[in-house]
Amino acid sequence: MTDRIKVLIVDDIAETRDHLSKLLGFEADIEVVGAAAGGQEAVDLATGLQPNVVLMDINMPGMDGITATERLAAAVPTAAVVMMSVQGEADYLRRSMLAGAREFLVKPFSSDELTASIRQVWARERDKLSRIVPVMAGHDGGPENDGELGTVVAVFSPKGGVGRTTIAVNLAVAAAALGKRVALVDASFQFGDVGVLLNLNPRNKSIADLAAELQAGEGDAESLQSFMVAHSSGIRVLLAPPTPEQAELVGPTEIKRALVRLRPEADLIVVDCPSSFNEPTLAVLDEADLVLTVLTLEITSVKNMRLFLEVADQLGYPPDKVRLVLNRADSTLGIRVADVEQSIGRKVDHTIVSDGRSVVYALNRGVPFYLSNREAQVSHDIGRLAAALAGPSPAAAVSRPADKAAKAAAGKKSLFAWRS
Repeated sequence: MTDRIKVLIVDDIAETRDHLSKLLGFEADIEVVGAAAGGQEAVDLATGLQPNVVLMDINMPGMDGITATERLAAAVPTAAVVMMSVQGEADYLRRSMLAGAREFLVKPFSSDELTASIRQVWARERDKLSRIVPVMAGHDGGPENDGELGTVVAVFSPKGGVGRTTIAVNLAVAAAALGKRVALVDASFQFGDVGVLLNLNPRNKSIADLAAELQAGEGDAESLQSFMVAHSSGIRVLLAPPTPEQAELVGPTEIKRALVRLRPEADLIVVDCPSSFNEPTLAVLDEADLVLTVLTLEITSVKNMRLFLEVADQLGYPPDKVRLVLNRADSTLGIRVADVEQSIGRKVDHTIVSDGRSVVYALNRGVPFYLSNREAQVSHDIGRLAAALAGPSPAAAVSRPADKAAKAAAGKKSLFAWRS
């Protein structure tokens, strides 16, 4: 028999606590392990009971549900909170998600809605934990960066559509402009876009072509380089497979071996990761020296970032391994930066302004905006990020490939003119 879902009920009305307990008592896979009449009592009980799911009323005297949820996120990070409220306004939902709640139920709700929410949030939490354990068990720490090996920087976001790939590509180009040897790896194996943003043809060379060699543990750095594509900016690119079905050829072992081989060959290895916790992505995050996590001023982005930071903590990553990059930081349509920092419990490390005109124009031409519009504020922000990661540029790097590529960028007409 599978383990039952342990539920803690928190509501200041005794009749509501009793009613919920009776409803859940009919479910064979759910066990009510306790009940609390207030937020502080809930935090105290949860610390000892370690529930899987907490049913939390939002309006309670003393410590309310919002504050209690924030405290639970720190005290019992594996407990998923389902917020309950008689108010269904967007502001209540926003505040609940910022506090760390996984689900929001508007009273009155049916028994089916209640049990479905409990099972869904626990299924997501259990799946997240199950993905963490195998990666931790197989983690050998990777090679230490001793000054002779390159630094692996994973660019990740737990939410799509935040500009992750655009940042990864332009970061790599900007680091090359500083005179660094840069490798860019597209680890979004099913639907990688790095080749499109750089106007490179992924049909000839990709990590899928290297898969058999990596699986067998054969080959060397020279053979790996033969499967990479040179870009005019000076970076070398290991592209994602050209078709989604070929993504199955590349697993966590293959991508980790590829990164290990690249370390002696590059000063900086930038890896564009997909927005999902699959095993290859977790292997990249585990191998990385730094993880740049990208978010925007949107409630869903902040909520997902909060969840990711919990995962990073459970993986045992030191705080300085994960750095927060706030994209479109000057947007006036989202929530405030201060609200974001308060919600996730830490400061944003780097900010990048919004410049849709420059970014979209560059994307459609297959030319990084750092090359096509070096004077734009968004390019300056990327340059500062690259400098922070790559360090000072060598004095000898006077004539850089990226400078020549920037001058040639004006001649690029369309991303559809694939280069071989």
